Amino acid sequence: METCDALVIGGGPAGSSCAWQLRRQGMDVMVMDKVLFPRDKVCAGWITPAVVEALQLDTEDYGRQHVLQPITAFRTGLIDGSDRVTRYPATVSYGIRRRELDDYLLQRSGARLRLGQALESLRRDGKQWIVNDAISTPLVIGAGGHFCPVARYMGANPGADEHAIAAKEIEFEMSLAQRDACQVRGDTPELYFCQDMKGYGWCLRKGNYLNIGLGREDNHRLSEQVRHFCDFLKQRGRIPQDIPDSFHGHAYLLYGHAVRKQIGDGMLLVGDAAGLAYPQSGEGIRPAVESGIMAAATILEAGGDYGSEQLLPYASRLVARFGAAAAPDGGPAFMRNFFAGVLLGNKWFTRHVVLDRWFLHARQAAMQADQML
Repeated sequence: METCDALVIGGGPAGSSCAWQLRRQGMDVMVMDKVLFPRDKVCAGWITPAVVEALQLDTEDYGRQHVLQPITAFRTGLIDGSDRVTRYPATVSYGIRRRELDDYLLQRSGARLRLGQALESLRRDGKQWIVNDAISTPLVIGAGGHFCPVARYMGANPGADEHAIAAKEIEFEMSLAQRDACQVRGDTPELYFCQDMKGYGWCLRKGNYLNIGLGREDNHRLSEQVRHFCDFLKQRGRIPQDIPDSFHGHAYLLYGHAVRKQIGDGMLLVGDAAGLAYPQSGEGIRPAVESGIMAAATILEAGGDYGSEQLLPYASRLVARFGAAAAPDGGPAFMRNFFAGVLLGNKWFTRHVVLDRWFLHARQAAMQADQML
């Protein structure tokens, strides 16, 4: 039977960030994921400078072989309504392809990889977890997204008692004709909110790739809403008329409205598995990376004793970073302000509230990974 100091289930940014930090301190870490990497991931696909800093990502080196599209403006508005462009004097985000970034971070983590292997069984044997009757470890870290099997083991019941955000997205490489017909600029992602303010659609160009998607607080007639959004973009001349129709679905929980346990004996959850997406935007990469780093710090402090009491500082760190959780029945919201639809036409509100506060989280300092060790 194989052994390791910690087993991470899920190779996305949350799992790889946690594994990276633990490996830097000499722990023997294994990452298991049910799919092979690189793999496609439903996500708009941009990261802020705060994520770059937390990951200690060398943008020059990364950009040599991967898509790294500087973002210096946003076009925002309502679907079927007006829009405006907000420009910044410097780069405020980078468009990335998740299949590239996730694979890069996973390989960089230095962990032993068990890819193409799903978690099929999990049982306790004293202070050890026995996984798939093949791996023994004192610590299991759930990083498998909304449907993470570790989260299920800890009592999560996706689709039953959780109010999740539902999204559909497509990312494809454009032909030369499609590139000529696409009016979306690489440095200016486009965000259009639903008329009922219960979600928004996005359109990002990353070099020759185009990413289009829409997420809502409910999945009622989601496919129909996505089609309407694409028709709106086509009518405005923003995207080519002949885009593919193979949209892929995704679900996630907004932080403050999740009811999941985040820690247990020899077990904790990070990223979307813990329900950490930002409540106003649904963005999950920064919370995933930061939760992975905070989880690693807690694990290292525990010194090999991974009882739930020793892991409690992780929950405290999440609250300190993201705020106290709201009541689960409070109802999630991208934007609950009744006047938000009107205020989207206001230059100050769009820049300082919608973009700076809700989407870029510009007021929150970047997490310093080295200071957490």
